[in-house]
Amino acid sequence: MEHSLLVWLLPTLALVAGVAIGFLVARLLPNAAPNRTQRQLDDIQERFDNYQNEVVTHFNSTATLVKKLTQSYQEVQDHLAEGANRLALDELTRQRLLAALHSESVQTPRERLTPPRDQEPPRDYAPKTPNAPGMLDEQYGLKK
Repeated sequence: MEHSLLVWLLPTLALVAGVAIGFLVARLLPNAAPNRTQRQLDDIQERFDNYQNEVVTHFNSTATLVKKLTQSYQEVQDHLAEGANRLALDELTRQRLLAALHSESVQTPRERLTPPRDQEPPRDYAPKTPNAPGMLDEQYGLKK
């Protein structure tokens, strides 16, 4: 009788001990996993915020550089106009230089291409003469 009691008692005690250990491990380890996940989430959020700040900085500096480029272009235009006024030998040459300078700064709109009006669109069927049989006719393509 002792032997059969021992056979049932040892597995039961092992099962109870396993459940107790599993319960303790389950209570202690999940606290570590959410902290690690939260740290990863915070790290990703910080990297995203840094990226957004870099994008904003990039576009601000690009806008500043384009503004400087526009100002430099205007200064070059003014310098050329002043040179044309000061260095031209006669009034006709001066007017031609100024006209050429201003014609480059004002771009004319490009003309639109229009298709020719006399061109017929392609057909998806074969044309036929008025009294000839059509393609669906039984006699079409047969020699008499």
